Amino acid sequence: MDINKLVHLTSFAGEIMLENGAETYRVEETMERMCNAYGVQEVNSFVTPTGIMISITDIDGKIYSKVSRVRHRKVDLDKISKINDLSRQICSKNLPLNIVDDNLTTINNGQDYERNLVIFSSSISAGFFTLLYGGDFNDFCISMIIGFTIQVLSRTLSKIGTNSFFINAIGGAAASFIALASTSLHIGNNTDKIVIGSLMLLVPGLTITNAIRDTIAGDLVAGTSRIIEAFLIAVAIAVGSGLVFSFWISYFGGGSI
Repeated sequence: MDINKLVHLTSFAGEIMLENGAETYRVEETMERMCNAYGVQEVNSFVTPTGIMISITDIDGKIYSKVSRVRHRKVDLDKISKINDLSRQICSKNLPLNIVDDNLTTINNGQDYERNLVIFSSSISAGFFTLLYGGDFNDFCISMIIGFTIQVLSRTLSKIGTNSFFINAIGGAAASFIALASTSLHIGNNTDKIVIGSLMLLVPGLTITNAIRDTIAGDLVAGTSRIIEAFLIAVAIAVGSGLVFSFWISYFGGGSI
């Protein structure tokens, strides 16, 4: 068996999982199980939210290792599920490495969620979050518009490589501005309900959940870094929203708030 190829394939599988929102302990466990399925006894891996290190020692004591840098991250749980299914097939059927390579490439190149579906889902989610927090039908409609705007802005800014801090700050600013403008024009009725419901789209729920799970699992470096990431996202949302509110109160007064 080509140990060098096994190292590259297990690292590739870990990269796909990490790029799409998997917890670090799950990535490490998946890579180690894949290696064990091919008879490798000594496997060591260390995963952080931005990098993967793995080493394999063969029966002759020779060490094979690889370090991978993960620069882009998003949320696509479908790809994580497919990698999990593939790892189970490897454990049960001992698939040849060339077939594993083909499957990993297919998963990695698979299409993301359909653009219009994501935008529509974001709009509906923002609207129903507003209803959940006590908004009325008018607020629901305004939040749907904000959800649409936030998703379109986020996707557009991501394509040109904008930093996630600024994406969240701009999203928070857009949500607050549209909410204030709508209540000033007496289209929306509750600025606070509209803003809170709409900003739920930007709240880093998966990051916070993974931070807690990684910390509980003993991955303190990964858990701490994810907590810091979630904190910075919250700061970005607050900065964008706060600047708009400050500007609005300064020039138009706080009567519509």
